[in-house]
Amino acid sequence: MPLIIFRYLSKQLLQVMFAVASVVLLIIMSGRFVNYLADAASGTLRADFLLLIMAYRIPEFLTMILPLGFFLGIILAYGRLYVDNEMSVLSACGMSRNQLLAMTMIPAVGVMIVVGVLSLYVAPMGIQRVEMIFAEQDSLTEFDTLVAGRFQKMGPRVTYTEELTNERQVLQQVFIANRNQGNSIGDISLVMADSGRIETQENDQGRVQESTQENEERQRFLILRDGVRYDLTPGQLEMRETRFDAYGLRMEEPSGRKEITKEKALDTRVLMASGSRKHISELQWRISLPLLIPIVVLLALPLAQVNPRQGRYVKLLPAIFLYLFYLALLMSARGAVDDGRLSTSIGLWWVHGMYLIIALLMYCYEPVARKISRWRAANA
Repeated sequence: MPLIIFRYLSKQLLQVMFAVASVVLLIIMSGRFVNYLADAASGTLRADFLLLIMAYRIPEFLTMILPLGFFLGIILAYGRLYVDNEMSVLSACGMSRNQLLAMTMIPAVGVMIVVGVLSLYVAPMGIQRVEMIFAEQDSLTEFDTLVAGRFQKMGPRVTYTEELTNERQVLQQVFIANRNQGNSIGDISLVMADSGRIETQENDQGRVQESTQENEERQRFLILRDGVRYDLTPGQLEMRETRFDAYGLRMEEPSGRKEITKEKALDTRVLMASGSRKHISELQWRISLPLLIPIVVLLALPLAQVNPRQGRYVKLLPAIFLYLFYLALLMSARGAVDDGRLSTSIGLWWVHGMYLIIALLMYCYEPVARKISRWRAANA
């Protein structure tokens, strides 16, 4: 009999948790995807990076979503059982609050292990991959991320091409506007050409180059064909026109990938071996996420207990505010540790301790209140 009840309660709880987590994950991913899609449309992010970035960030999202989903799952699933009087039937059959807590803690331990693995190992690996993708994105030139039919600005240069062919190596109907610094001819140069090709070649002294500096042995160029260059200064009539058959623009080579030093992307073992305040706060944050689970179970059980006439949603809004305040305190304590306003030995643990006390008081309030009322009735 207890096994049947446990399987029934776990099924109800996990179904609601997965439904809530799926909806919240979809909302968060949609918002992030829209931002990345806007970057891809503007040419600042390669379109083929979008799905990779979203896939690598899913573990990071789940570490925040699963505790919330489990918390709301308890309130919604058990709230329905209270409204339908199923909890009253189970209580009449001899199931106590402590037994209900024990049955709820078993799936809670499983969710806690999943969140712990995601927080300590999987999510940092995903964030590191995302940082590597952005580092690779930073190493690209504007011609590597150029979108046909769209003006794209990178640094002082604005580039437009009507069509990209031959695996993005050939440009058709090219327009380039470049702001010159220290140029006596004009502040702005406009270049228009029928076509252009990206080439890697030896330094060719016979071609006109935008830079007069000495080139390396092999250098990337955008070779424009059949075009004209205008050098001018806004507000002045003087302008120089130069027609060309071939014109080479040197493409600045990236400085290379940056070393990943972001705390969120570091391995947990690196954080454990470090004495930096930021590393300690990041480690405590990763440990705090799975620690949320048993505490929110104690919080959710009394909040799920409702009167059938009230409905199961009556305590949902206060429960959400209580959970969000919990997270807000954790984030505030994390920032205080980072800034040195809070000792690392205290860290984020005081928030868990405070909420554990609140959860125990809420859990024990009803049995104590019943005993007091019975004692008063007996001595009346």
